[in-house]
Amino acid sequence: MGSGFDFYVLSLSWSPTWCAENDRAGKTAQCNGDRTYGFIVHGLWPQNERGFPSFCPSRDSDRVPDALGRGLFDIIPSMGLIGHQWRKHGTCSGLDQRAYFSVLRAARDRVRIPASIENADARRRMSPATIETALAEANPGLTPQGVAVTCGDDKLDEIRICFTRDLAFRACSEVDRGGCRARDLTIPAATRP
Repeated sequence: MGSGFDFYVLSLSWSPTWCAENDRAGKTAQCNGDRTYGFIVHGLWPQNERGFPSFCPSRDSDRVPDALGRGLFDIIPSMGLIGHQWRKHGTCSGLDQRAYFSVLRAARDRVRIPASIENADARRRMSPATIETALAEANPGLTPQGVAVTCGDDKLDEIRICFTRDLAFRACSEVDRGGCRARDLTIPAATRP
């Protein structure tokens, strides 16, 4: 599924951290409290063993039609983010918009998030290695070398999971090396404001 790159990275953003850092006033659908979001899809990124392509030429429009984008709101709650991901990453997948977002959804559906992470309490701290191990244990075929946890200010930001182009889990040393090196992290609770 796709061509012109080596593998995919599915980036899952922890919405409570993003909202606390970027939208405290709750102006976006992601943060306004009408719906509680935990992990949202930040993107599905074509990668090479070293580096990644971005903003590739495409026959498809830069604009993602509303009908296509709104069908993704359960996992990506923003047309702005959907459009940006298409322009920066989807255009490099070798797929058209509909196929790219179909693969993106299939990749997200492949990942099971353990309750220990999804329902974490900010008072409990977890190391990035513990998060990676929990994900590997919950997803047969996934190893800690195929997951990278990112962080900022000792809070969970994202989980990045590597897939082959056929959506099998795989190791990805360059992505893994870019993960969080903090000793432990807080995971802000996904609750309504």
